[in-house]
Amino acid sequence: MNNISEMRLPDPSLRRASSGAPRHYGWALFALAAAAFGIGTTEFVIMGLLPDVARDLAVTIPQAGLLVTGYALGVTFGGPVLALMTAKADRRKALLFLIGIFITGNLLCAVAPTYALLMAARVVTAVCHGTFFGLGAVVAASIVPPKMRARAIAMMFSGLTLANVLGVPFGTALGQALGWRATFWAVVAIGVVAATALAVWLPCNIPNQSTSLIAEARTLRRAGVWLAMSISTVSSVALFAVFTYIAPILQDVTGVSAHGVTIMLLLFGAGLTAGNAVGGRLGDWKLMPTLIGGTVALIAIQLVFHWSAVSMIPAGITIFLWGFLVFLIIPSIQMQVLHAARGAPTLASTLNQSAFNLGNASGAWLGGAAINVGVGYGELPLIGAAASLVGLGVVLATVLQDRRARKAAAAHDDAPPAAASACAAE
Repeated sequence: MNNISEMRLPDPSLRRASSGAPRHYGWALFALAAAAFGIGTTEFVIMGLLPDVARDLAVTIPQAGLLVTGYALGVTFGGPVLALMTAKADRRKALLFLIGIFITGNLLCAVAPTYALLMAARVVTAVCHGTFFGLGAVVAASIVPPKMRARAIAMMFSGLTLANVLGVPFGTALGQALGWRATFWAVVAIGVVAATALAVWLPCNIPNQSTSLIAEARTLRRAGVWLAMSISTVSSVALFAVFTYIAPILQDVTGVSAHGVTIMLLLFGAGLTAGNAVGGRLGDWKLMPTLIGGTVALIAIQLVFHWSAVSMIPAGITIFLWGFLVFLIIPSIQMQVLHAARGAPTLASTLNQSAFNLGNASGAWLGGAAINVGVGYGELPLIGAAASLVGLGVVLATVLQDRRARKAAAAHDDAPPAAASACAAE
């Protein structure tokens, strides 16, 4: 189904909420974006603080790096469990509960006296990550008019893109100047502001499409759900197989300084932000064409990066366009998951965050394995392009699956009542 505005939601209360929300949903989306900003900052800022954390807690840099792995595993495995636990809960209360976990986890990070306790605190924080983004995407899509659902999801995820542009650089600078614990105290403050905004601006009657835990779990029997989540995983593999090693690529291949790497990362973040905004509008207009066209463009830009990485200005332009295309397709991917899991979307939407994180870890491993067998940094974009080509195949398979599902639904609707009853009996 290419046009999201054509989607029909089975829950009439959802349509009433959507049509009655225009006066309020803007502030509610801002509150969701503020929470996404805090969550994105705490996830990625630890990378810039690893030397400080390692020195303060008397561990090695690789041990400190496991704090990143622990967080990713918390998102991947903890999120779905928490999603099932909150499947039938009031949406507003569930989001406030999750942001409460986020605040508590970061507070524990700020005061953790040992490495083990810091690791535990990071895992506690991560558990709410996938569930918040999964449930938040469902809520964002449910409180706006039908033609604005992808844009609403993009608005929420704009907090995540801004975390990469502003939260991580400033959080790293704060931690380097005042100690790494100061960064986590700042994130706690962001969490309190976000929690207040959610409490004030989230509607009190957000509809819950989930009928039961069994209904949520049954969505995983649909091939379309797994195909949509596979797009998330493969797109993340394509990104992180290259982006994990962007600093050595820029320093060794492009020849920029450490300060130049920061500028390049800001360009990438600016591209993410712009792509997220444009991708939301395109996803509302034409979902599948946006996914197909965006993935094809990603293949092309990664092939270009293989050649443009040798010169600073072409590399900068390519990196901006790369970031733009990466987040151009994110709202459409999330909307495809919600479409495939319609009727019980919360678990699938949360698992989609796990799929992204699985791709992050797999892509970083793939890039590292390639380097270990002698692949040069300048060749990594070719690996990213190959992964995106696989992603294009998954997108096309999703299109075929959607067509089969529509034909099956049409055949079911056209069947005479007796035949329908016979099928039901079988």
